[in-house]
Amino acid sequence: MAITPNENNFFADVCKNFDEAARFTSHPEGLLNQIKACNSVYRFQFPVRRGNGLEVVDAWRVEHSHHMSPTKGGIRYSEMVNEDEVMALAALMTYKCAIVNVPFGGAKGGVKINTKQYSVAELETITRRYTVELIKKNFIGPGIDVPAPDYGSGEREMSWIADTYMTMNPGQLDALGCVTGKPIALHGIRGRKEATGRGVAYAVRECMGVGEDMKRIGLTPGLDGKRVIVQGLGNVGYHSAKFLTEFGATLVGICEFEGAIYDANGLNVDEVFAHRKNTGSIADFPGAKTFKNSMEGLEQDCDILVPAALENQITVHNVQNIKAKVIAEGANGPTSPEAGAIFTERGGMIIPDMYCNAGGVTVSYFEWLKNLSHVAFGRMENRYAANSNANLINTLENLTGKTILPEHRMMIVKGASELELVNSGLEDTMIHSYHEIRETMVHTPEIKTLRTAAFVNSIDKIAVSYMTLGVWP
Repeated sequence: MAITPNENNFFADVCKNFDEAARFTSHPEGLLNQIKACNSVYRFQFPVRRGNGLEVVDAWRVEHSHHMSPTKGGIRYSEMVNEDEVMALAALMTYKCAIVNVPFGGAKGGVKINTKQYSVAELETITRRYTVELIKKNFIGPGIDVPAPDYGSGEREMSWIADTYMTMNPGQLDALGCVTGKPIALHGIRGRKEATGRGVAYAVRECMGVGEDMKRIGLTPGLDGKRVIVQGLGNVGYHSAKFLTEFGATLVGICEFEGAIYDANGLNVDEVFAHRKNTGSIADFPGAKTFKNSMEGLEQDCDILVPAALENQITVHNVQNIKAKVIAEGANGPTSPEAGAIFTERGGMIIPDMYCNAGGVTVSYFEWLKNLSHVAFGRMENRYAANSNANLINTLENLTGKTILPEHRMMIVKGASELELVNSGLEDTMIHSYHEIRETMVHTPEIKTLRTAAFVNSIDKIAVSYMTLGVWP
């Protein structure tokens, strides 16, 4: 059985990893305590009419750090969500933004409901009422706190939030920047939906590309032929699997709450997705072995394990059974600190969540910039670049007397679209951040894991922000 957040102290786990990394910094204890603490915790309840009665909904918004403004973080809709979980996720957002050099403080929200038990109209009412509560307490705004989708929420909920905020703030020019992950029609950005999964794939590709590190854990460099198991067939898990297979890996296993499937010859994630849509389960997918216990699926033979569901999925109770050499944390906090230590001592390598799943907040940053600038990426320069490239090709053809094939001309001449620019920015961010983390680990031999190195980098950057802004003497 999966371990739920209520059975663990998630925020304490984050702080434990923080304290481990803080040993390798020279910052005063008071400053470290300030960085670690949650600055603002807003817990509230509101009534929702259902049928002939009322139901009281529990909700939270936590702003972990104000060293940068606005704060940024998703809103989780789950009946398992609790204050400790929201605090932990807000803290991870702070460190995550620092690692990928995105100028936000960390925040997170939670609404304690099971979305499957509510109608669309009821979900809209809950989302809009949640937004009103945030507005009343000044916990949302393009320069204050910018929510985004998370587990249980998506473009639809973000559009309701944007509309509610604009309704209550008439005439505010940058109102659409109050939330990211919006539909394109509401000035969202192309590539946002798949950004977290794409970022996971970039992170794994960079990690697997370092020959020295792969030799140490007993793998050949590169993704070609590497066997991957993904936990979770939601947005992050689906796109992680999709892009990893595009990069040359072989998807051999998928785990979901209803069970797991495994096929050493490889799985097609789109076919599995369609099978689940038609049958309501990934079980009994043609050609694959089915496991009723989803956790058993994590323990099958593979090179790379991508837990992309919920936290605390790999613990001291099952880590010894994990056969993967690399764990890429698509979810937040899927590996407990104790399990992570055991896995690393055994010769495994963990790509930490605070870097690995940072693709979402990176592209959310791009969307926020788009909303503040009021112009889509590429709109100003796309046609100019295409015309300039066409003139260059024409000149070369005239000088050389040779003609470039139409299909080659089209590839060279075209200007970059918004999606291409977003993916390019995301790829550059993930590549640069990974090698920044690895460099810290390599240059400090006492640091044994990428997680500790990532925390060290984020602590240093946040400390500089506090001192530069004069918040800390």
